[in-house]
Amino acid sequence: MSGIRLEKVTVSVPTHDRERRILHETSLELTEHRVALVGPNGSGKSTIARLLNGLVRASTGRVLVEGLDVARDGRDVRRRVGFVFTDPAAQLVMPTAREDVALSLRRTHPDKAERLAAADRVLADFGLEGFGDRSVHGLSGGEGQLLALAGVLATRPSILVADEPTTLLDLGNSRRIGDLLLGLEQQVVVVTHDLDLAAQCDRVLLVRDGRVERDGDPSAVLDHYRATA
Repeated sequence: MSGIRLEKVTVSVPTHDRERRILHETSLELTEHRVALVGPNGSGKSTIARLLNGLVRASTGRVLVEGLDVARDGRDVRRRVGFVFTDPAAQLVMPTAREDVALSLRRTHPDKAERLAAADRVLADFGLEGFGDRSVHGLSGGEGQLLALAGVLATRPSILVADEPTTLLDLGNSRRIGDLLLGLEQQVVVVTHDLDLAAQCDRVLLVRDGRVERDGDPSAVLDHYRATA
């Protein structure tokens, strides 16, 4: 079974005297190749994205990914769903670029020499040939985000979720990362403030105040967002 389903999902967090609802009851089926989530800061769009691989747990309802229940089958879901954060520093954990990609390949390449060689091939595929010995702390913002994507995609997930992957980048690198995301064979769900990137997706969801306010054709949803922002 392909695609993503949210079935009457809510998310609440405890406060000192009560629970605060950060996502109101939401039901969705996402089967399009490219889906964008847009909306103001704090609207709940990142919460929806993080539900898809269990980074956030549903308070009520179910999240299904390719027929698997995220709450029950979390390990299998995480093998299918790659996640890219806004700041690559949040997921670049090894000293060098080669070692960081190799970390993602431990399950598929148990032999260390083969794993490191495979990591170099992945780096080359992402335009980072020759970066193997570079410190992850010495990379530019665009290079770091490319490396983060390379590490996630090295595991060959069927779905990629990207949470504001261009927010910290300059215009040129934003376009580079956006073009890469749009060209992937995987289903991509991207949280973004880049409305030009969202406009190139197959479907756009406008999330506001913990609810999906608009959902559908990119031009119609984005026109509504611009008119009501």
